[in-house]
Formats: sequence, C-alpha cells, structure tokens
Amino acid sequence: MNTTLITGASSGIGEAFARKLATQGHDLLLVARSEDKLIALCNELGRGQNIRAQYVAIDLSERDAPARMLAETVERNLEIDLLINNAGFGSMGDFAELDLELELKMIDLNVRSLVELTHRFLSSMRERKRGSIINVASTAGFQGVPFMATYAATKAFVLSFSEALWEENRSYGITVMALCPGVTETGFFVASRMQKPPARFSQSSEDVVETALRGLKRGKSSIISGWPNLVMIEMERIVPRSAVLRAAGAVLRSHTKKG
Repeated sequence: MNTTLITGASSGIGEAFARKLATQGHDLLLVARSEDKLIALCNELGRGQNIRAQYVAIDLSERDAPARMLAETVERNLEIDLLINNAGFGSMGDFAELDLELELKMIDLNVRSLVELTHRFLSSMRERKRGSIINVASTAGFQGVPFMATYAATKAFVLSFSEALWEENRSYGITVMALCPGVTETGFFVASRMQKPPARFSQSSEDVVETALRGLKRGKSSIISGWPNLVMIEMERIVPRSAVLRAAGAVLRSHTKKG
C-alpha cells in the first residue's frame, strides 16, 4: 500500500503536511512521541478524508528508533513512497552554558535519525525507481547563528545532505528536497523551550506546506519558504559572513538576555 510517512506529525508543519496530503488522497503513517495527539489526528483524517491514517508513537532520538520504524512498515505491508523527515527541536542560549545532553540529543534527532531514516527508506525507493523525500531544514541552515549554534548547524547539515542526495538520486526517478522555512507559527518554540527569535515576517504551517509541495512537484533540490526569507538569504550571500554573524549575534544576545 502506497503511504506517506511523516515524522513530527502531531503538530506544526508535520500536522499541516498530514492534513494537506490527506485531502489529496494520501494514506498516512504519522510518527511522533505524543500518542494521544496521533490517535486523535488519525481518527479525524481517516473519517473526514476517506483515507487510511495509521500512527507510531516513538521517540526518534532513540538509537534503535529508525530501524524499528522500518520494521513497522514491513509488518504493516506499507510501501513508503513519500518520506517527510520533519521531527526536530532546537535550543537557544550561550552554547557553553547549555545542557550538553540536550544538545547531543538534538543532534541525534535532527541529524542522525534523519540520515538513518533516509537511508533505510531510500533503498526500497531505488529498487522501485520512484519515490520522494522532503527533509525539513531551516533558513538558519544558510549561516551560522550565534546563540542557536547547534540547531543552525544541524539544519546546515540537513540542507547540504539533501542537496547532495538530490543529485545522486535523479537518475533513479527519486526527488530529495530540503525545505527551508523561516519563523513559522507553530508550537516549535514552546516544545523546544526557546523564545521565538525576533522576526518581522512569519508564516503559517499551511503556507510552508504549500511551498514545499510546489517545490517537490517542480523537482527542486531545496526551497526557501516565503519571499522575504528568500530575499534575506540572497542578501546574506553578498555580505561578508563575519558581518552577518555579528549582526545576528547582537540581536540574539540581547534577545536571550531579555528572556
């Protein structure tokens, strides 16, 4: 059975992907830690959209979680034709003063788990010579971000990794795309116990998903959501990186001190 697997699906961008794809007739396998939210969402989408919505409640930062996810799909006889790696969290503050265990857990979820899930499900996509993968990165991945150092670095990895796989897999009929949203109106900052960074522009999760699906349809290797974010990234390309770092550092230093 052809199915879309969405991680971090219980809220925010992941939930918006689930709702949008359900209206397009996609069967869904929704993955997150919150079982109650997943059950409610699956029941709602299954009844309202005449699709099959299933879930797995799991913490993807655990070392064996990606292997267990693949085993679940095999046991349920699900063929994953679209994988959306959306699960992740962030942190904000002076790196030297942050909880090291939490920073390492962030790397495990944002990077290691994403890489392993991509590898495990890409193998079967190559055998079928079709499939798509969306890896959720961030506009933070285009530049080092003081006071969000680990988070921005994980998203830089996701962006670079996804663009490389886009080229490696084009000849197999597979699209791998990095989605790069900016500040988005989700529960991300609350869940990550972060203050929302100061920003003049923010988007809804639904707008980000619309951008992602347009980019995937066009076969793009990466896409920045929101034209103000695109303009900002393009401007940063022509400014010395040290100047961008100082400017971001000044803003976030004062922002974190206010918190």
